[in-house]
This record gives sequence, C-alpha cells and structure tokens, in this order.
Amino acid sequence: MVDVTRSFPVQRPIEEVVAYLRDFANAVEWDPGTQSCEPISTGAIGVGSRWHNETKLYGISTTLTYELTRDDPDHLVFTGTNKTATSTEDLSFVSLDSGHTEVTYHAHVDFNGAARLADPLAQLGFKRLAPEVAEQMKRAIENAPAAGSVG
Repeated sequence: MVDVTRSFPVQRPIEEVVAYLRDFANAVEWDPGTQSCEPISTGAIGVGSRWHNETKLYGISTTLTYELTRDDPDHLVFTGTNKTATSTEDLSFVSLDSGHTEVTYHAHVDFNGAARLADPLAQLGFKRLAPEVAEQMKRAIENAPAAGSVG
C-alpha cells in the first residue's frame, strides 16, 4: 500500500482551483509520472466521468482508468483501477484570505495479488516523488487560464 499526503497554498480562488483539477486530463500538467490522460466520457464533467491514464514512474509503465467518484465544491476524489492496483487521488480544498486556496493532495494505492510485493519500493518511490508532485501541481494551478477565459 502507498499512502502519501501533501498540503500547500496556491494563489488562486477555490472555485478556479477545483474547476482546473476537476478535469483529470490536466494531470499531464501536474503529475510528473502521467504521460497521457484522455477523457473516455463525453459531456460535462461530474461524478462518473472517466479518463484513460498512462503513467510511467521509475521506468515502469502502467495504464489505469480513472473515474471521478466525488465532486463537491471543496473535495474531489478520482479512483483509478487496473488488474494490479486501485489508486485514489483525494483532493480537498480550503478557501484562504485574499483569493488563495489550501490544497491537500492524498495519494493512496492498493496493490492486488502478486503486485503487493512492490509495496515497500512503491511507498519509497511515492514519498520521494511527493514534493515534486506538490510543486508541479502548485505551478500548474497558478499558471492555468482562469475558468471562462479565452486562450
């Protein structure tokens, strides 16, 4: 099992932060391991929306199907699955003064079957990568166009 949590402030209002992170396709901008992340679902993003995610960490490639399983104004949860693992990306948000937002990112991975043997190495790898994910996510959020702006 992998379990990593990081919290950090961003210089964007909570509504813009949640709108940006709600589209999991943006993971290519904030997750250093994500190689591609394409929507499977059509229409408006909400609970049940799905994405095809290809990730490569430390030379190991994997593909997961992620689904938005919680979509609240201050909390998003994405659950990714494949044959060997279930990954949960849990993002919660607190509005701060002056249009800033505190983001708490919690990554949790449960391995299935023989893949459980990778637990200790995966935990070490994720802990090593966590500061980079937090910094890259912060940069991506702060540099994202405002919702509704024309790019």
